[in-house]
Amino acid sequence: MKNIYVAATGQHIGKTTSTLGIVANLQKMGYNTGYCKPVGQQHLTVNGKTADKDAVLFSQVIGFELIPEYHSPVILGRGATKAYLDNPGDFEYPKAIRAAAEKLEPNFDVMVYEGTGHPGVGGVVDLSNADVAKMLDAGVVMVVEGGIGRTIDRLIMSTALFREHNLPLIGVIVNKVIPEKHDEVTHFVGKKLEKMGIPLLGVVPFDKTLLFPIMETVNDAVDGRFVFNGHRLNNRVEDIMAGSLVDLNEFSAFRNILLVVSHKRLNEAIEKVKQIAKMKNLKRTPLSGVIVTGDGKRANWYKPEEMEHPYFINNEIPVITTQLDTYGSVVKVSRIEVKINTRTPWKIKRAITLIREHVDFDLMMEELKKLK
Repeated sequence: MKNIYVAATGQHIGKTTSTLGIVANLQKMGYNTGYCKPVGQQHLTVNGKTADKDAVLFSQVIGFELIPEYHSPVILGRGATKAYLDNPGDFEYPKAIRAAAEKLEPNFDVMVYEGTGHPGVGGVVDLSNADVAKMLDAGVVMVVEGGIGRTIDRLIMSTALFREHNLPLIGVIVNKVIPEKHDEVTHFVGKKLEKMGIPLLGVVPFDKTLLFPIMETVNDAVDGRFVFNGHRLNNRVEDIMAGSLVDLNEFSAFRNILLVVSHKRLNEAIEKVKQIAKMKNLKRTPLSGVIVTGDGKRANWYKPEEMEHPYFINNEIPVITTQLDTYGSVVKVSRIEVKINTRTPWKIKRAITLIREHVDFDLMMEELKKLK
């Protein structure tokens, strides 16, 4: 059976989410399915060895022993491209990727390889997504963000590189589609793909829960410091509320809220939150965390004793301080690009379910078998 290479038209399209769904659901169908991230950029250190962060995620979620040289054979870290351009002979990237494939593939019915970035990423070191897929003799599943005109334009541009390498396209997954547009996108994108001779494997709806950050990510975004309850870093944030705007009518669901408030308004805002929670008969605090802001101009780290409030202690609410003002903090948090990781188990479960419900795996496997 051929290998599957999951590519995407760009970053933040849902490549990792789709790959996770494909691997998990093929396993559920009874296929012994392996995973590898041939070329990575963002990496972690595991047992003294460097591995792509997605490979680390998959090893923990899918449940296999991570061997970096096999599951993440090439890492393009800082300075790697310049070093390669100066002395390409010093690097044996293709050899590392082929060695990983030769070690992994005999152990599985299907190997799923996850690409990186847009199709051309890695081309500077002769490892574009198309180069790697060709090297691995893989059929390509392309993931594109939902829409019609822009989606089709991106598909045409992104598939060109793979067609240039004579690589077979197993099909396309259209991700993050507004639910109300599902039928329309399915009809028109499907019509264009039919003309291109590429199967439409699925149209996956946008699910806002996959965009919810956790407090650890929020802290990084505002360059903050944890003052209280740092053990609650995994609290998820579903909405943001400025301290000066605490109002019953502002929220459809009063839960998992991030309160962003200046030190001067902190006590006032907490009292308002308590009043609204009482009116709504809430059994637990609606706050997932608090950011106490500065003035945005100078270092203004408040001391813990200046923010110590029984409400934080009694409800184990994580509290962050930042030098940013309230507006700057809200902007930073609203721009967070959320990625699935092991700290967000609800996202992992939801992603796998979404792909299972909206991707035609029977069609995917039929197309894969045609490539023998």
